[in-house]
This record gives sequence, C-alpha cells and structure tokens, in this order.
Amino acid sequence: MIYLRKYSRYILVITLIILAYNLYFIYLVPGANTQYLIYFDVVVGVCLLSFIFLDFMHEKYSLDKKKDYLQSTEVICFEFDHFDNIDIAYHDVHVLQKQLDEIYQVNNDLQDYMTKWCHEIKIPLSASLLINQKNTDYQQKQNMQEQLEKMNQYLNQIMVVSRIQSQIHDIYIKPVSLKDSVYQSIKNNQFFLINKHFEMDVNVENLQIYSDKTWLIYVLDQIINNAIKYAKESPQLKIWSEHHEEQIDLYIEDNGEGIQSQDLPRIFEKGFTGQNHHNGQYKSTGMGLYMVEKVISQLGHSIEVDSVFQKFTRVHITFRDQRDYFYR
Repeated sequence: MIYLRKYSRYILVITLIILAYNLYFIYLVPGANTQYLIYFDVVVGVCLLSFIFLDFMHEKYSLDKKKDYLQSTEVICFEFDHFDNIDIAYHDVHVLQKQLDEIYQVNNDLQDYMTKWCHEIKIPLSASLLINQKNTDYQQKQNMQEQLEKMNQYLNQIMVVSRIQSQIHDIYIKPVSLKDSVYQSIKNNQFFLINKHFEMDVNVENLQIYSDKTWLIYVLDQIINNAIKYAKESPQLKIWSEHHEEQIDLYIEDNGEGIQSQDLPRIFEKGFTGQNHHNGQYKSTGMGLYMVEKVISQLGHSIEVDSVFQKFTRVHITFRDQRDYFYR
C-alpha cells in the first residue's frame, strides 16, 4: 500500500494514457480491429505489471536494507547514493563532522590543561604532606593528614576522568599480577583504612591476569574507597580470589552500610546516588561506580555487585583467560 501511494500519480497517468488510446481507436479509427487492440492492451498490461512488480521488489529490498542499516552505529548515508536528496544528507554530515572536530579539539585542549594543572598542584600538595609530618600536635596532624590525603585522591580521580573521556586510548593490556595490584590499592588507601580501624582479611593468590595495571588499580581504589566511606562500627574488608579453568574471580566484600534492593540495578548509572543517607558524612556524586563500570568494560573484564542493606556489599570482578588471544 505504501508503494502504491508513493507512485499513485504515475500509475494514474499511465492508466489515463492507455484509456485515451483505446478510446481513440474505438471511436475515431473507422474499421479498427478490436482484437489487435485487445492484444496490444494485454502486452502493454503485462509489461507494465512486470515493471511494477520488479520495481516493487527492488523498493522492498532497499527498505529492508535500510532497516538493517538503521540498527548500525556507523554513518550509513554513503550506502544510499541512489536515494532522493542524498546530496543534502552528505552536506549535513560534513557540516556536523566539522562541528564535532571543533568540539573534539576544544575537549582535547581542556583535557591537556586539566592534566597539566593536576600535575602542577601535586607539587604544593606533596610539600604540604611533608610539612604536616613536622606538626607536633597529634590530633591536628591527623586531621590535616586526612584532608590532604582526600585532596590527593580527588586529584588522582580528576586525572583519571580526564583520560577516560578520550575513550581510554592509553590502555596497554599485558600480564599483570593480581596480588600486587590488590596490595598496591590497599597501600593507596592505607591511611583511611588504618584511621577507620578496618579489620582486613586478604587472601589473593599470586595469579597472572591480562589487564592494564594502572586502570585496574584505579578500579580497586574506587571499590575500597566506597567501603571506607560507607563503613559502620567494627568495619571489615575481605578480599579473596578464586581460580577457575576459564576465568579468575576477585571478590571484595565489606560489612558496611550496603545498598537498598531497589537501588542495586541502577548503581552503574551515571549520576545515580540512590536513597541511602551515606552515614551523613559523604555527599555522593554518582560517578564512582559509573566510571568503574566504564573502565572495566574497556579492559574486557566484567563486574557484578551483590548487597544486602545494612549487612554487606560484595563486588565480584571476573577476569577471563585471554592468553590465546594475547599471544596469537
């Protein structure tokens, strides 16, 4: 029906032409043999119907192909050179590409500036940490140390966010020690773990995985940092690994505030903060787990979170065996 509506004017014109020459031969040509006219009409009709049928099938094929292309994430206008007004589509694509290139360049400049600023600000921050070590007032020293350590963590996060916005072009997958990565992350958070009096239970085998150590430690830092933020009394942190034939599993479990069941399916959404009060000490941005999931996806790993509110939160990271792919 869509095809008939699209070409109804042409079909109407052809029908009127056929009707006109039939009336001409019947009424204006004396002694015309109607058998020849009927034969001619049949031939013209068969040819016309055949053409319409073939054109309809070609149109249907093009529409089916278009539906398939619409599922793609790539630019598809160049696949349809025969479409009407395709030159307009080409023009708009080039205009939009130019605008995207300009925005991309602005973002790159901003990213470079942010990275440079973070490196520069780390110099006075490191100096402040050293100066604070000479503070003779223990309580003031601890309070200042906590705030300086937080600033250091936030700076590292800014640098990571800045890099991740560029589609993480600097990922280098290679053999990595899972145990070393876990202990490096614990070391990065040791001040807060000690300050919160965490009971640690770490049982990670010395296993080799294929990942980017820098990004993996960032993920572990975020998970451990969340356990610290939302800890309750007598906090515990358990980290262990399990080695299976096709994969290695890493578990990180705390006995903190937990996540409400209705919030659990959405924890990796950008900006989602949930309904927890976060023990009144921290204002969640909803970006931490979003960035974790994004990095994990880029690294080729998978992550799951299981939690019971006010009881525990368990993070499960799966590292699949990629040796055949890595060395082929």
